[in-house]
Parts: sequence; structure tokens; C-alpha cells
Amino acid sequence: MREALRGLTTRGRSFLAAAAAAAVSAFVLGERDLLRVSVLLAALPLLAAAYVGRSRYKLACTRSLDPGRTPVGTSARVILRLQNLSRLPTGTLMLEDRLPYALGSRPRVVLERLGAHQASSVAYTVRADVRGRYAIGPLVIRLTDPFGLCELTRSFPSVDKLTVIPQVVALPSVRLAGEYNGTGESRARSVAVHGEDDAATREYRRGDDLRRVHWRSTARTGELMVRREEQPWESRATVVLDTRLYAHRGEGPTASFEWAVSAAASIAVHLRQSGYKLRLVTGSGVDVDATDGEGLILDTLADVELTQAGDISTLVEQVRRRSDGGLVIGLFGSLTVPEAEVLSGLRGNGATCIGFAIDSTTWVSMSEQDRAEADKAHAACALALVRSGWRSVPVAHGDGLPALWPATARGSQGFAWRAAMAETVAGGVR
Repeated sequence: MREALRGLTTRGRSFLAAAAAAAVSAFVLGERDLLRVSVLLAALPLLAAAYVGRSRYKLACTRSLDPGRTPVGTSARVILRLQNLSRLPTGTLMLEDRLPYALGSRPRVVLERLGAHQASSVAYTVRADVRGRYAIGPLVIRLTDPFGLCELTRSFPSVDKLTVIPQVVALPSVRLAGEYNGTGESRARSVAVHGEDDAATREYRRGDDLRRVHWRSTARTGELMVRREEQPWESRATVVLDTRLYAHRGEGPTASFEWAVSAAASIAVHLRQSGYKLRLVTGSGVDVDATDGEGLILDTLADVELTQAGDISTLVEQVRRRSDGGLVIGLFGSLTVPEAEVLSGLRGNGATCIGFAIDSTTWVSMSEQDRAEADKAHAACALALVRSGWRSVPVAHGDGLPALWPATARGSQGFAWRAAMAETVAGGVR
């Protein structure tokens, strides 16, 4: 009751002040009728306080999010359902849901009246331009009586989480290099070699025996191809995300790191839909598998952040801690030549490595001289990445992943370098 009295509005307090004035006047003037008016004026706000104080414990609220996981830049709908559990109708209710700053201003909704055991639903939309997990709630309700004499605030403790995942873009279907790599027990498929014309082949990798080169496939595809040994097959892929702070540039949703996170999410969804068993490894220590869809990886990417600690050698060691072979797709910020050479350590166990080399310096403005030096350094790193056995895909500010994705397929990239290497080796053998 004390809390209800503290919730008296200006109107309610005015009634009490008028009651006190009427009571004093009644004693001074000896008017008993004026005393009755004083009692009536005092009773109204007190009864209103008792009414509001009683009804505030008879409300139930539920919140639902549609959807609970939404990409960056899209809207989600929040539905509030309020139910009056008492036999008495409520007065006007003002609902205010607490939101973090990134989701916008706090929504305020007014409900005129809820009858006995009546329920009502209201909805509002939120939008986030920054990925992450956001707490929605608690809900604050302001209760008033029908005369507006008393107002109380009640807060429901329930809080719901809205997950804002990176933006996912659709990628074209291409035949990825190394798509037949990997092993597994659940699904075995033997690759048989029936003859010279229909041999099962794959792209040439450093260290392959040159006697296994299949020249007809090489001439047809424009890529140095070798005969494939019979092996059990299962599509496996590992997505590696570079989270080094000094390797990325830019701020906010348009930073180079956000491009890499969005690309990792898009690639993960694309590969899962293509039947790959997927693993995500980041420089911040994250190592997760997508066992039941890509939801876990998307939720993980919603939280991933840049780290000041860590280097490429640590990232390589983390990936090699559980070497699955198959396809390795890396999303790297600015690299140095020694760091690109360290990445050759991921070429073991028959893995095919595709690296998106992000030139993060293109995300900031630079002088012409600094730009020329940065371009030269990035070209050297890209060449070192190719020499380390990676298929390198350069990325600059403004590039779209769907346009870059076909470069990961079998093509002419690196063919001249591999052919020259093969001829050099062959000449040494002769």
C-alpha cells in the first residue's frame, strides 16, 4: 500500500490536498457537510491506490520474437501478449520495452483497458545494423486507475535474446577445387579408374608424382590434372577466419573485418547446402562444427570479434590440431610474406586450400605513394600465398563475394606457375 501511495499522480495528490483543505474549513466553519466532502475527496485517491496496488500483481506477460535470428540490416518483429488475471478491469496501461541502443529507441504502446481475464497483444519492430546478441526487455508497465489518480510501474523480469547474424549472400554453384577430398565412415564412395579416357582426376598439387599427370584432362580443363587414387570420399570443409586486429581496417559495419565475417557466413551456408561437413576456426580460439545445419556457425559468427593477441602461426596450429583434410577456405586480412609462407602448413593431409586475400588497406584513404607501396606489398603476399600451395583470390574494397566466388573453381589461376614448376622438376629428373 505504501508503494501505491507513492504512485499517486498530481491529480491524486490534488484530491488529497483538497480533502485536507475541506476538513480544515469544516472544523473552522463548523460545517459537517463540508467534512463529508473532505472524506469523499480523500477516499477517492486512497481507493484508487488500493485498486492499482491490488491489480498490479494480477498481470502476466509473454514476449516472442519473429524471427529469433535475423541478418544484419533486416527487421524482426517483437510480439507482446499481456493478460489480466484478475476479476477487475485495469485502467490505461502504458508498455515500454527496454532495448539496447543498437536496436533503436524504446517502444511505448498504450492499452486503454483490459477486462477481467482478458488478453491483448501488441507488436513492434526492431532493426540492427550491427551483428551481435541483444537483450530485449525487461518490459515495464505503468498501471493507472480509470480516473488517473494513481500510477504504478511494474517490471517483468523476463528477457529475450535477439541474435543478429552476419549478412548472408547467395553464391553461384561452381565446381570447387578439391571437392572430392576427405574421408569418412558414414558415406563411402569409391573413385574407380576404368581407363585412359574416363580416369578420375584432380588438380595437381606440389609433391604429386609427375607420372600420374593426365594430359587429356589437363588439355581439356586448362589446369594441370593428375589421376586420383581410389579413396573413400566425404565432403569436408574448414572455414578459417582471421581475427587479428592489425590485419583489418575500417570501422563499423563497413570495415574489412565485417566483410570477412559476412563472407564466412555466406560460404558456410553455401557449403552446408551443398552437403559439406563444415568446421569453423577463428583466430580468437573458436572451433565449432556444423552438425545440425548452419545455425551454430551463424550464431558463433554473430559474436566473433577482433583480437589483439594471436598470429598466423597460432591459427595454423589450431586448424592442424584436428586435421580433417578436404577443403580449407581461409579469409585473411593483410598478410606479410613470412605469414603467407607459414600458411603452407595447412596443405597437409591432402587438403585443398583456397584463400581470400583481403587487402584491408583499400578500406582507408592513403596517399598515392603509400597506396603504391601497399599494392606492391599485397601483390608480394598474394604470390607467396600461391607459392605456398594456396589458390589465392584477391579482395579489395567494394568487391562482392558472389562475383569472386567463381575464382575458387578450377580455372587458369596458378596453372602457368604449376606447369613451369612441373617442367622444372621433370627436367631435373631427366
